[in-house]
Order: sequence, then structure tokens, then C-alpha cells
Amino acid sequence: MEQQLFAVREDGRFMPARALERLQEVETRARSAPLPVRAEFLTQLSTVRMRLGQNDLAMQLADELITYARLHKSDVALAKGMLSKAYITFARNERRASHLLAFEAEKIANRTDDLPVRVQATISAGQSLAEEGNFPFALAKLQAAVDLARQSNSPSSLAAALNALTLLHTQMREYDKGFEVLDELLAVSATLASPGRMAQAKNTEYGLALDAQQPQRGQRALLAALALERQLGARGMVAVTLVNLSDSYLKENDYARALRYAHEAITAGRLVNNEQVEATARLNIGQALIGQGHLQEGKQSVATGLAYYERTANQPDMQAVLLEYGMALEKAGDMRGAVTAYHRERGISNQLFEKQRQKAVYELQEKYAAEKKQRQIELLSRENQLKSTEIDNRRLQQRVWWLLALVLAMASVIVGLLYRKVHHANVQLKVKNQELKRQSSRDPLTALYNRRHFQEFMRSHAGKPLPAYAGADVVGALFLLDVDHFKHINDRYGHAAGDLVLTTIAETLHDVLRETDMIVRWGGEEFLAFLPAVARDGLDDIARRILNGIAAQDVHYQGQAIQVHVSVGFAPYPLAPQGRPLTWERSVNLIDMALYLAKAHGRNRAYGLRGFQQVERTTLEAVEQDLERAWRDGFVDLSVVLGGTNVTDGADTASAAHRRQADASDGVAAAAII
Repeated sequence: MEQQLFAVREDGRFMPARALERLQEVETRARSAPLPVRAEFLTQLSTVRMRLGQNDLAMQLADELITYARLHKSDVALAKGMLSKAYITFARNERRASHLLAFEAEKIANRTDDLPVRVQATISAGQSLAEEGNFPFALAKLQAAVDLARQSNSPSSLAAALNALTLLHTQMREYDKGFEVLDELLAVSATLASPGRMAQAKNTEYGLALDAQQPQRGQRALLAALALERQLGARGMVAVTLVNLSDSYLKENDYARALRYAHEAITAGRLVNNEQVEATARLNIGQALIGQGHLQEGKQSVATGLAYYERTANQPDMQAVLLEYGMALEKAGDMRGAVTAYHRERGISNQLFEKQRQKAVYELQEKYAAEKKQRQIELLSRENQLKSTEIDNRRLQQRVWWLLALVLAMASVIVGLLYRKVHHANVQLKVKNQELKRQSSRDPLTALYNRRHFQEFMRSHAGKPLPAYAGADVVGALFLLDVDHFKHINDRYGHAAGDLVLTTIAETLHDVLRETDMIVRWGGEEFLAFLPAVARDGLDDIARRILNGIAAQDVHYQGQAIQVHVSVGFAPYPLAPQGRPLTWERSVNLIDMALYLAKAHGRNRAYGLRGFQQVERTTLEAVEQDLERAWRDGFVDLSVVLGGTNVTDGADTASAAHRRQADASDGVAAAAII
């Protein structure tokens, strides 16, 4: 039975349908076998069900295994059950819960002498840390997994650990180290005589080569993987590799091959009921058609693919898809469509940023609440001690009257000390409250005000008149900034460089604006400035000062100079079409549309909404939906301010679009690499 299960294990990884048939054939015998065999059977059956998309059945089997393991007090079986549950939870897009299960499984596995289980658990913990962005700890875990795998004398465990370590070096952009580990991975995989393991290694090579700007090597690796997968009959892997090939040729602007492989991927995806493969193939078909000039047909195909991501509510993947789509439309000259795609992408980005910010605030509040609770416990303990002392004093008073004065004196001293400590605790509590309030209103990276503070400020000041200055047309003003090609900066230099860019821009805004102006970290790479009182005819000059001030900053990171530009949308505040002031939310939405006009027309520039004309001939909703058309029809007055070091002509915009498409990866590609 052990030998049979060992033989089925590889099928379960690469051909789950065939593995399920073989497992069902031995199910009766396996369930009545000794504990180690039954635990291995339940593990494999749960994994196969998950790989076939039957997550509910897979979870029932994992829970059965965990219950069985606890009943028989087997840490090996319990670790296997927890790992199975972690993988199923991940498949359900519940990442944080999956990570916690993986960490718990590692603790349990480390209590055993079963090296393969320990290797698997350590790999899973390392991958979880990497998914949370904790690369240093992830690296330590995966290096430890490789060391354990060498001790286990299990080539398959070593291949799994080397594969995970290669992927991590790819994420960390340590490409030289990644290729070193990859060489060993390919050598070990060759000794296994397993087409599936070698195909997996080739998919990992594709991801590394693509990120290391070696697209030809990546395509060769994918084609080799496809041949192995077809030889093996691994239909699920074939579908994923086909859609990755389509994406690879799309990034090379080889639209004919991109279309060919995308159509093959749809057919293969339907055979294994993989909706994500088909959706991603539709997106690739749409972008290829747009690249060939078939704009409307391409848009329809993209809309079909996007429907899947909207239905599954996968916000990070949706954001990446919209960014690629906007770039494709911009390159094709459809500026209106590009602005719409960018606007949707920015909305998702802001939602994700707000969730991260709220999570940080909640964690801070929880930490503070725990500290406050601990202080209360300590204070209560002191009070109890005081009461106990008073009881003892009364007893002593009854027995030895001549010690009364001394006891009262000691009690007075204790009360005095306690009063001082309570007073000190109250002072510290007040300081902590003030600190919490400050931190909840500030962005932790840039120390600028955050969106929540600005929203509260605007709500509390709604309807209040602006200061009046004699003889001057003074208005408030709103400026919304977005860093140009920020994703490219993160992808090329790393997130630490991106953080440095954001803090540099924050410092520059403090320099070019006044102390009385409110500067806000509005989103991931967006900033908003509220100027309470400025001359109406000076708004263009302020926009020019912002553009040139930021463009003049060379951000130096690890010996490299990063040139930074921003696009800006701005308007006086309040905006008042037909004499009716708009809410601040509606004003921000309009300058957001102006910002995206700046993006679509070349970046490193500012578009300012000066006011409205003949707005009674249209509707404000129509203006908000298509600001550019309203401008061309004469309903709004826009000013355009170019950055002083503007270098983004049409050719540069196209190449930048290609770079951002080449750096983005869709969810299916990531799934194939994993």
C-alpha cells in the first residue's frame, strides 16, 4: 500500500484526474490501514480534490485527517493535515488564514523526525512569508528547507526546496543568485526521470528569465515545458503554459503567435474547466487585436476576460489587468478608453491602499488597547495589594496598639507612592492617546496627512467661507498628483526605491508649497494638496512649480539616479457651475479626470479645470464622464502646463507602455510559476 501511494503521488501533482481514479481504487484498504498509510492516503486524496477545483470535498478530507491525527496523537499526520488545509484555504483566496495555517504546520512538523514533512512545512512557511513581503525571513526559511532536504536524501524534496528558493530570488530581483539555484534545480530534476518535475522547473526558469530581461530564454523554457507536459498528458499544466506563451509573445508584440497560443489555451482550459486560463487568454486576445488595429473587437474580448476578474473580486489581479489594458489603448491612440481604464485602475489602487492603511491603524489600536489593558491590570493589582495591607493593618492595630502610628505612616507613604504612579500612568495615557490620534491622521511612510484626516477636515469645514482679501481674486485650490511610471520604478529598482521616491516627493512638496497648505498622501503613489487661499490667476504657476520642483530631484538609490516626474490635475475650490458650489468629493473627482487627461496626453504635465461655460447646455454628469469631450465642446475651460524637463513625446510614451506591459504578470502566469 505504501508503494502504491508513493507511485500515485506524482500523478496527484501533475495529473489529478488519473490520480483520483487510482486513489478511489484503494480507498477501502487505505482507510483500514495503519495510521501512517491512512494519513498519507487522506493527504493525497485531499490534494487531488483541491487540484480538481473541488475545494469543499478537499477541506472535509483535511479536517478528517486533522481529527484522526489528534485522536491518535500523531504530529506527522497533524502537520500533513494542517498543510493540506493551508493549501485549500489559499486556493479559496484566503491568504492570511492560509499563512497562519502554514506557520502552525511548521511548528508541528518541527516536533517530528520526519524530514520530508519538515521540508514541505518549511517551504510553505517560507512562501507565506514571501507573499507577505517579508523577504529576509522568507530567504532564511527556504535556505533552511534546502539544507533539510539535503539531509533527507530525497531528490524530490530537494527539487521542491530549490524551486521555491529560485522563485524567491526572482521576487527579490536577485537574478544572478536565482540562476545559480536554477542550475542545481535543473540538474536535480533531471535525476528524477519525472517529466512533470522537469516541466515545473522549466516554468520556473521562464519566470526568472522573463524578469531578468531574457525573453528568448523564457520562451524556450516554456516551449520545452509544453512538450514535457504534453508527453505526460498533464492537461492542466498544458493550459497554463499555453496562456503563458501567449502572454510572452504579446510582450514581444508578436501578435500572430500571441493569438494562436491564446486560442489554444482557451480550448485546453475548457478541457480542465479552468476559467482563469480562459479569462486570461481572452485578455491576451483582446490586447493582440488592439495591437493589430482591431480596436472594437479587441475591447469586446478584453471585456469578456475582465468579467471573470470582476466576478471573483480579485482586486490585485484586476488592477494589473486594467493597467496593461490602459497601456494598450494608449499605445493604439484611444486616449478616452485609456483614461477610463486608468481611472478604474486608480480606484482599485486607492481601495487597496486604504485597506492597508486601515489595517495598520487597527493593528496600532489593538497594540495600544493591549498596553492599556496591561496597565489597568497592574493598577488593579496594586490596589488589591493596598487593600490587603489595610486589612493587615487593622489586625495589627487590634494586637499591638503601640505600632499604630508607624503603620499609619507607612500606609500614607504607600498611598502617596501609588498616587504618584497613578498620576504618571494617566500622563502616559494622555501622551499615548495624543500619539495614537497623530498616527491615525498621518501616513506612516511620508508623515503627510492621510486621506481620512483630509476627509474629516473637509466635512468639518464644509460651507465655511474662505478668507477674503481686499482687491484680490482669492480662491482655494486642489492639486492632485500621481507619480509617472511608478510601477516601473518599483519593478526595476525595488519597493525600497519606490518608498524613497515617495518620501522625496513629500519633502519637495513641503519646499514648493506653503506651511499653511495641507499636503495629503492620497493613495499608493498619489498626493493631494489643499491650498486654502491663493490668487486665482496664480494656479498655473503653482502647477509649474510642482512639476519642475519634482523633476529637478534626482533620487539616488544604490548608486543609481532615478528621474521622477508627476502628472497633475488641479482646479480652484470650490468649483461652482451656474453659481452652485460642488461638494469637495465631486471637485476631487473632476480634478482626478483632469489628472488622467495629463497621463493620457504624455505625462509630466498638469491639466487645470478653470471653470465652466454654457454648462446649462449639458449636464454635470456628462462632464464628469468625459472631461475631454466637454473641453472640446466648450463646456469647460482647461489650462495645460508642461513640465520644464518634459521628455515624454509620443515615441517615449509607446516605449514606456511596452515596458510596463512587459513587467506586469497576470494571475495565471503566477500560478504556473508557483
